[in-house]
Amino acid sequence: MKILLTGSTGYIGRRLLPVLVAEGHHVVCLVRDRRRFDWEDFDEEFLRFVTVLEADLEKKETLKDLPGDIDVAYYLVHSMSSSYAGFSDSEKNTALNFAEYIKRTSARQIIYLSGIVNDHELSEHLSSRKNVEDFLKTSEKPLTVLRAAIIIGSGSASFEIIRDLVEKLPVMVAPKWLKTRCQPIGVRNVIQYLLGVLNHEETFDQIYDIGGPDILTYKQMLMGYATVRKLQRLIITVPVLSPKLSSLWLYFVTSTSYPLARNLVDSMRHDVVAKLGNIDKLVPIKKYSYHEALEMAFSRISQKNVISSWKDAISNEGMNHSFRDFIEVPQHGCFNDIRTVEFDADIQEVKKKLWSIGGTNGWYYGNFLWEIRGFLDKAVGGVGLRRGRRSPTELKAGDALDFWRVLLASEKDRKLLLYAEMKLPGEAWLEFHIKENQGRKILMQKATFRPLGIWGRIYWYCVLPFHFLIFPGMASKIVKV
Repeated sequence: MKILLTGSTGYIGRRLLPVLVAEGHHVVCLVRDRRRFDWEDFDEEFLRFVTVLEADLEKKETLKDLPGDIDVAYYLVHSMSSSYAGFSDSEKNTALNFAEYIKRTSARQIIYLSGIVNDHELSEHLSSRKNVEDFLKTSEKPLTVLRAAIIIGSGSASFEIIRDLVEKLPVMVAPKWLKTRCQPIGVRNVIQYLLGVLNHEETFDQIYDIGGPDILTYKQMLMGYATVRKLQRLIITVPVLSPKLSSLWLYFVTSTSYPLARNLVDSMRHDVVAKLGNIDKLVPIKKYSYHEALEMAFSRISQKNVISSWKDAISNEGMNHSFRDFIEVPQHGCFNDIRTVEFDADIQEVKKKLWSIGGTNGWYYGNFLWEIRGFLDKAVGGVGLRRGRRSPTELKAGDALDFWRVLLASEKDRKLLLYAEMKLPGEAWLEFHIKENQGRKILMQKATFRPLGIWGRIYWYCVLPFHFLIFPGMASKIVKV
């Protein structure tokens, strides 16, 4: 079959794509920017069964030339992590545009991954997820809705938040929503359900809640993680934390963004337990327990094989719509800090060290200063350093790298280009390039800052002393292997 896959560079889409190809389907991946597609992850034989097309679901005019000979379409799009206010309008617009396009195609089915929404009063996040179902129905195509609660897997937002809380806090004073019930599901089961309903006529125009075998409170989930990790933890719940304070607590302790933290907290007052449909009768699978899902996530991490991460979602909205534009580092009206270091070490070893920068490895010099900068960024609503990185040794375009975004990671050219997603009065790039010229091996490290008005210029001169301290030391440490 010919399958349209939206969200193919997202957390679920990246994992679903190879499964669909392995089943013999031809997959049309709809992306905003072809450069963000994981070209290097697949061989030529795999790519024979994949077509990558550029379009922006928020812009109706970009959809007019998309193919009409589609058999099934997966809708794996959401905007929850990009903003707190107004994301429901964005979700409405994208869903209606998608429905209008699909209406013109030969598609026999739309498959939509939503959230469990069984309460009468819903948060804006859950209400928007439910409304998208109605918008997709305007396509007049059969719709299959799978509603999931918390998804547990390496790189999932839920897993990373639980991991941050339990690993960092021996004692937690937590809000009362930790007593809310949830039915977590392993990401492997989610993929199995998404595949199982594919072209399954009995699932057309049906809604199914999907979940694992365990119904747990959020507190039990945290303590379950501690048990798997053999950690002693104490959790004290208090009734006094407002949603805003709870969101700030989650934001500063974990790697989540503030919009995602606020939307999650608003939704955590609702029990999310599977009630609708009987998916297991139609798609019988082995359902993994919460502990089994955690173990599988740790296995992926230990093998350095995290396929996708929620952190891959770009937090800079303007950048999300024009990813390629930021690869061209501006030459005029910018401040630059350029360091070149000649070295004798093996080039591949230096590249390997460079490709491992950030995350738990740190920035090789002045890490405490980087941590202070990350804390200050968090304090003004930025992403901070806690996002870390998807893999300790691999980098590819689109990856989050602490408060940077990877724009280019060329193994062939030995060039790494990062764009700052921290809160700044301007724009910043950090470039590394390992060169070899007439027997000389050189690391070129260049920081570029394009200021926004007078405050941008003041900012640059304020941080200049720190640059003189950090940047020479960082370049020197990178080439020492």
